Amino acid sequence: MATIKIKQIKSKIGYPKDQKETLKALGLHKIGQVVEIEDNPSMMGMVRKVRHMITVVED
Repeated sequence: MATIKIKQIKSKIGYPKDQKETLKALGLHKIGQVVEIEDNPSMMGMVRKVRHMITVVED
């Protein structure tokens, strides 16, 4: 299955608890961290929820 890389670019401080938990579920814990996730509908829903705190990294 296809994968994408995402990077956390903003702090989770000051955001609602559900968005903090979404970042944790994506595997992101600190600014600048890059993780590779599967490109499926459930993951894309989580990415859309926190799109203001992350960016997609191109290889």
